[in-house]
Amino acid sequence: MSIHLVIIDALNLIRRVHAVQPDPTDIDRTIQTTSRTLHRILDESKPTHIIAVFDHHEQDRGWRADILPEYKQSRKPMPEPLFNGLEKIQDAWWQLGIDSLLSEGDEADDLVATLAVKVASHNEKVTIISTDKGYCQILSPTLQIRDYFQHRWLDAPFVEQEFGVKPEQLANYWGLTGISSSQVPGVAGVGPKAAKEILNQFDDIESAYASEDLAAKYRKKLDEHIEMARKCKQVAALKTDIELGFNLQDIRFEGSSAQS
Repeated sequence: MSIHLVIIDALNLIRRVHAVQPDPTDIDRTIQTTSRTLHRILDESKPTHIIAVFDHHEQDRGWRADILPEYKQSRKPMPEPLFNGLEKIQDAWWQLGIDSLLSEGDEADDLVATLAVKVASHNEKVTIISTDKGYCQILSPTLQIRDYFQHRWLDAPFVEQEFGVKPEQLANYWGLTGISSSQVPGVAGVGPKAAKEILNQFDDIESAYASEDLAAKYRKKLDEHIEMARKCKQVAALKTDIELGFNLQDIRFEGSSAQS
């Protein structure tokens, strides 16, 4: 039997739904809206296996902050009503037949990436439901990313149009440009246009740094900021080697409890 694993980037979905609710304290409304959304996702994707991955709830910023202390330093905490309602949301999703995986120490992004790459490497189909463009770096022939809210696929043509580089170059791209929303600085003076130009000529930051063919205007910047570029690339790159502690059989989709 062919496999189709759907991975829900849970807080990515929940936060967007909750942010537009008229009453932010009404968690039941958030549950109803996310449940309707998930029903549509299930109908459209028809998964054989499914999991919702949640970030750890503490304000610990994980291993990336050890490398880059400013990483997500100014991020806003989760609204208290939502924080207090997460367990109730997870229970409601469980009734739909969707189990939850909570990260401990690692960010949800890394857990999602590890599971997705592991399954896709066996030529099985994987769909990540998220608006997070960071996942585009792990795109492959059997791994796709669905931006549910914009009704679009974050695929290789999207990456080319949005960034002008290949999906596998994205960590290098962000190593150069930084990621302002996460307080990842990148290389001072190198913006999207310059990063695109560098990575259209070279495969990665190290190749550019080692080459005598690198344009003088970029040589000076990399010579001054190569260590920062390396740190930012490391922070932007997704881990794909986390110990998951479960197998695919554990997350087989059997339908909602109301149907079973």
